[in-house]
Amino acid sequence: MARPRQHAPDALHSQVMHACDEWLAEQPVHGLSLRALAREVGCAPSTLLKLYGSFNNLLQHVNVETLARLQHTITSLVDDEPEPWLRSLARAYWLFAEQDCYRWQLLFDYPLAKEGELDQRQSDLIEALFTQVEASLKSYQPALDDLEARRLGRTLWGSVHGLVQLGLNERLGYWQGQQLKVDELLDQLMSTILAGLRHREAAT
Repeated sequence: MARPRQHAPDALHSQVMHACDEWLAEQPVHGLSLRALAREVGCAPSTLLKLYGSFNNLLQHVNVETLARLQHTITSLVDDEPEPWLRSLARAYWLFAEQDCYRWQLLFDYPLAKEGELDQRQSDLIEALFTQVEASLKSYQPALDDLEARRLGRTLWGSVHGLVQLGLNERLGYWQGQQLKVDELLDQLMSTILAGLRHREAAT
């Protein structure tokens, strides 16, 4: 009987992440299983359990990669001024979700890790994303204090995320027989928020 193939942990992890990437490029995570992944990378399911501890932990590693990709997308935005940067950010978030919808859905369908290294890595990536948004909001309106910027950053993200989610599900509705477009609604959202910040400056 042939001996099973041996895998170094780092090499096996890379294979598993690549297999998940290929799966999520075509279909949602709900049909994916530890057994199917093991078959794809040529190892026993018990080997993956030994490496990750559980299937949920394995998926959390996928989520870490997704957050890192999203961070790279955001840091690649070329606009330096806060208003065009914030508008570009909203559009980039939509394009990211639209072009990689199954990977994006996994990020929100499964709870994030709650302890250990995975939790710290996810928290650091999420905090870095919000820090960039908050800094841009304070650059646009210097009168914002740290708490106001943090709250507004979360409010802005929640609004953008909601539009993106509804857009992916085609639940935004219609106007005169035409489906409302996510990018146009995002632009309107940003105009409203930025106008409010400008009004605050005028009132002070």
